[in-house]
This record gives sequence, structure tokens and C-alpha cells, in this order.
Amino acid sequence: MTQPVSLVELWRGDLLESQHWGHAVVCNGAGQIVEAWGDPEAVVYPRSSAKMIQALPLVTSGAAAKYGLGPEHLALASASHSGGAIHVEAVSDWAGKLGLTEGDWCCGPQTPKDPVERKRVIRAGQKPGQFHNNCSGKHAGFLTLSQHLASGPDYTAIDHPVQQAVRAAFEEVTGEASDHIGLDGCSAPNFSTSMVGMARAMAWFATAHQRADPLSAAAVQIRSAMMAHPDLVAGEGRACTRLMRALNGKGAVKTGAEGYFVAILPEQELGVALKIADGATRAAECAIAALLVRLGALDRDDPEAQAFINAPIQNWRGLQCGVMRPAAGLLA
Repeated sequence: MTQPVSLVELWRGDLLESQHWGHAVVCNGAGQIVEAWGDPEAVVYPRSSAKMIQALPLVTSGAAAKYGLGPEHLALASASHSGGAIHVEAVSDWAGKLGLTEGDWCCGPQTPKDPVERKRVIRAGQKPGQFHNNCSGKHAGFLTLSQHLASGPDYTAIDHPVQQAVRAAFEEVTGEASDHIGLDGCSAPNFSTSMVGMARAMAWFATAHQRADPLSAAAVQIRSAMMAHPDLVAGEGRACTRLMRALNGKGAVKTGAEGYFVAILPEQELGVALKIADGATRAAECAIAALLVRLGALDRDDPEAQAFINAPIQNWRGLQCGVMRPAAGLLA
């Protein structure tokens, strides 16, 4: 088994102080590996990076059309949002469309990452709710599909029709059977796949417009929704939102817990998957930005690219004392 390789370095002065190791794979539309670092066959959980896959049955089942869901809803279904007012209000409206309440969600309450909403909740003496959960949009999609299928309320159970449909879609687009099932932070199942399997799935999304089957048509809708609404997919200041805005409709990126990140690049007809072995989000953000530059999707001199590939390390006085940057060989 190939070991992870150094993908991100932290320098303090002229000394390499820390390194983040991991795996990264780039696949083309045929599912072939174009470039790889580390072990393409490493099996991991893609966590929230798989949300656009989890949203596929929402569209292919006819549920999205039945309930009049638009691009904003599909972006939310694929989101790990910050729990800002824009996200909470949209999910609340979605619940009303379904005739449901916050108590029907199974993701659990979460303190908002959005600083404005977090302060509002504290000042109002309120407790964070389930709609604040970064996965509440995904769960809205699950509940919509559950209603459409007339299935029971335990929609996060592995044997529930919703999760069986998600697993079938996941295994189809990754081209692999999922041998491991983990419980995600939002209580939904998360299915394992190899690094190349996930990169293959992202390349499948990237080239979906070249095919006419229903699953590919759903993929086009979902990736287009993500690119059109980067603010809903994450939130202000978040890497997904910032990088997709910089891509300007030319690609979609999505983070996942424990240092996972993916990219869908339709113009390059490529898909990217990367995993930082120690689970560090900061390293995953640096690495995905470097790969976007390497693959020609993002200009190296773009301020948003520079913010991640030459990220300054500052001390408490605001003095720059170091820099985080891609390891040699990741950024051409």
C-alpha cells in the first residue's frame, strides 16, 4: 500500500516547521487517473464532500419536481452551510413546503458558524436549533424524498428507502461497492470509497452534460445549482464559497470533515478528490486551491487562490511569522 505524501507545508522563517500528508487523485471523464499523489486506492469516508451524490435520488425520483424545488434547494441539499440567516430561513421555508417542523429533522442542533447568527442567538437567549446544523439542507432533501416515497420518519436508518437510494447512487457513480458504513456527524450514513472512486465520481459529475440518462441530467442540475449559489453551499468567508466565486461558474468544490475536499471541473472534464491524513481542514483548503491552479481552473494570481496557497501565519500581534503553502510537486 502506497503511503500518504506531503501535500502542505508550514514554514516559520527559513525552517519547515510542520507538514500535512495525504492523498489526492485527479480523474478524467473516462474514470482514468490523470494524476495522483499518495495512494489512489486508499479507502476513506468522503464525509460531506459526498453531499451532491446524496442529492441525486432527490432529483431522479421526481421528488424535486413534485415539490417545486429550484436551484436554491438543490444547493442547500448539497451544502455544509454556516447556519446563517440565509440558510436557516431557506430551510425553514422548505420545511413549511413539506408541512413539517424542525422536530422532524434528525441532524441535531449545532451552534452556527456564521458569526452574525451566532451572536443573535446568544443575545436572544436562544439555543441553537436543528436548522442551524450545517447539514440541515441535506436533511431537507432526505425528508422530501421520504415523503415522496411515502416511507417512515426514520429516514437516517441504513435500511430506510432514502438511504438505500443514496447508497445505490453512491456506488453507481463511484464505480465501487461500499464496504464500510460510518455514522456521520449529522446521524446519516456515510459510505466509504477509494480516493480514485471519489475522483471518478467527481469526473462523472464534470462530464454529465455529455450524457442524456436521468442520473446524469440530475448531476447537471445539482452541480449547476452549487455553482450558481456558492453562498448557500457554505457561507461568507468559507473556502467553498470563496473558491467557487473565484471559479465564476466554471467549477464546483465541496469540503468534507476530516480534511476531505473535492472539485468538479466541467471545462477541464476532470474530477478531483483529496484527503489530508491528519484531518486538518486548513491543509485541505490549501491543497484544493493548489490543484485548481495546477489544473488551469483558477488563476494563480487570483487573490482567492493566493489566500490559500500562500496563507500567512500571524501571531497575536498581527505580525506574519510564517506561511502555509503547497508542498513541492503539488503546485506546478
